[in-house]
Amino acid sequence: MTATAPLPTTRAPREQIFPTLTPAQVARIAARGRTRPMRLGETLFEPGADALPFFVVTAGKIEIARPSRAGDVLVTTHGPGEFTGELSMLSGRRPLVRARATEAGEVIELERERLLTLIQTDSELGDIIMRAFIFRRLSLIDNAVSNVALVGSRHSPGTLRVKEFLTRNGHPYSYIDLDSDAGVQELLDSVRVAVTDVPVVICGENVLRNPTNAEIADCLGFNVAIDRTQLRDVVVVGAGPAGLAAAVYAASEGLDALVIESNAPGGQAGTSSKIENYLGFPTGISGQNLAARAYDQAQKFGAQVMIAKLATGLGCERRPYAITLDDGQRVTARTVIIATGAEYRRLPIENLQRFEGTGVYYGATAIESQICRGDEVVVVGGGNSAGQAAVFLSQTAKRVHMLVRGDGLAATMSRYLIRRIEDSETIEVRTGTEIVKLDGTDHLEQTTWRDNATGGTEVRDIRHVFVMTGAVPSTDWLQGCLALDAKGFIKTGPGLSPEDLAAAHWPLRRPPHLLETSLPGVFAVGDVRGDNIKRVASAVGEGSIAIAFVHQALHE
Repeated sequence: MTATAPLPTTRAPREQIFPTLTPAQVARIAARGRTRPMRLGETLFEPGADALPFFVVTAGKIEIARPSRAGDVLVTTHGPGEFTGELSMLSGRRPLVRARATEAGEVIELERERLLTLIQTDSELGDIIMRAFIFRRLSLIDNAVSNVALVGSRHSPGTLRVKEFLTRNGHPYSYIDLDSDAGVQELLDSVRVAVTDVPVVICGENVLRNPTNAEIADCLGFNVAIDRTQLRDVVVVGAGPAGLAAAVYAASEGLDALVIESNAPGGQAGTSSKIENYLGFPTGISGQNLAARAYDQAQKFGAQVMIAKLATGLGCERRPYAITLDDGQRVTARTVIIATGAEYRRLPIENLQRFEGTGVYYGATAIESQICRGDEVVVVGGGNSAGQAAVFLSQTAKRVHMLVRGDGLAATMSRYLIRRIEDSETIEVRTGTEIVKLDGTDHLEQTTWRDNATGGTEVRDIRHVFVMTGAVPSTDWLQGCLALDAKGFIKTGPGLSPEDLAAAHWPLRRPPHLLETSLPGVFAVGDVRGDNIKRVASAVGEGSIAIAFVHQALHE
């Protein structure tokens, strides 16, 4: 039985979410697709279908609903001049909803590839469709209209991981809290899982017990539209700001581009609560929102993004190059851009790993801010990421203790952040101080820090520690293919010495391009590159510049 009222929409006016096209606009779409009759009661697509066409109604009505155990949830009804679809259309992922004809009529049907061509070539229609798709996905997220239910606990590190994975990948889900929701035991019994299996992900008809991110991605069909056997013009490894910028410029300039991302778009910047010094956003933008926009933009131009797949090796003996994935499969490319970034350095504390996800965190997003609401927290680090986290967490936390190993913030943090920290009544900066011990049972309960000037220690009942210190480059997977500096970052362009090139048997008469590594046609951008400038704008610039060199490498 279908609900009688559509879901509320709160992000934009209805005419932007469900626009009605003019006859002239409909005619332009009809010229690219096929017009066919629609029977009463006909199902145009179901949740989980592998192939998802795009439909424009010219006569009759289509009901969009999400099936559930409690009955269908009505999303909207499309009449003449309206069209189906949301962001799943761009990525080729499986639909979250059902489309069924509630009134006989006629539709224009376009396959996904034809729709992408339309969006790329017809500016007016492209803007209308992209805007509608984005707002529709946000509405699905707001109303938890999804094929995923997460059963978890605040005491489970896996629960936080799954929440962040789904949230950062823009996939709606419903959450059932094992600690507080009534009837949760009945649900667990119905799917035959125990409390010890938490987190449990109910994905369509499948029940996943403490799944990996890759298992969730496979169940949801994140990568079903990607042909791994296809030789690409360029493969970008990493979907942080640098990698996404490379994907946008590559695809918009007609290159066949594939991005491989081990977790979610945005990289380290994607966990930033608010970036205020990025050009064009005077009121700031969260790292997640910036990443989501770039991700949608890349897909609009035809770039494909493979989610939850880790690059484990680069075949550097011959071209085309081959990147080995953690599932043993390989993808091949004429050129490669490495944008795997860097990870925060872990604290040298023996039992640190035990509390990761249950008191120790490496990002400060809205999810973490709710976990520590009303509590005291510690932020470790003196860079911009730590400053942004401290300012953001101070809005919900009782007190924020910033622990900085150096003697101040001026050398490592932007002035606008320093001023906010100084003006905040809830942020306390402790210089020359570092954490030496963590204690607790199922969750972090006590934090001990040391004043390095006096040697004195202090034990505090603080249950939340945010670590944002230093950077370790993600280059282990390269296995000696490229020249690295003493810290493991990739050497590029002028940073490559004659000795580096001789050791790598550089085969060309020309020297490496600005962002090119010791391997011709392989480039490095962003935080993984030696002597990088740790700014989002710089990473985006490097990603775009790299594509100019990719074109040259492809023509050699």
